[in-house]
Amino acid sequence: STGNEGEEYSDDGRSSPPPQTSFPAQVFTFDYPGTVPSAVPKVKPAIRVVGDVKNRIAIIVDDMIDESRTFLDAARLLKAMGATQVHVMVTHGVMSGSCPEELEQAEEIDQIVVCNTVPVGDKLERCNKLKVIDVSIMIAEAIRRIHNGESMAHLYQNIRGDD
Repeated sequence: STGNEGEEYSDDGRSSPPPQTSFPAQVFTFDYPGTVPSAVPKVKPAIRVVGDVKNRIAIIVDDMIDESRTFLDAARLLKAMGATQVHVMVTHGVMSGSCPEELEQAEEIDQIVVCNTVPVGDKLERCNKLKVIDVSIMIAEAIRRIHNGESMAHLYQNIRGDD
């Protein structure tokens, strides 16, 4: 038991049967009268550093990396403020066009870590600084738990260092 009221974790739940409910099939349609409005370009705020990075390792965390410019600007600022190393950690490593080469050539960035949520393809060969973390087992378990109506808490409470 974890001490959480009403939740028992002697078993991780993988052997539990799926719920005995059935859901009606749903069909979703979207009807746009005319044309879809064009997308508005995303405006990024100015880069600010909060705290002291002098003689420290700085970590830039974001949801996605598609282009290198913003990450290079942030890394340059961190190095100018005295960071000894700059690591970039993102969930989705899209890295379009020449992004992998630009990151490889950037002296300000020491390492880029991405998850395998999108295909990496030849980006590992194009950027030696790139490391990929496999999250497929965790995502599969999350999907299984959601499908079976099970608690997601176990995924977050029982994380080992080798996971």
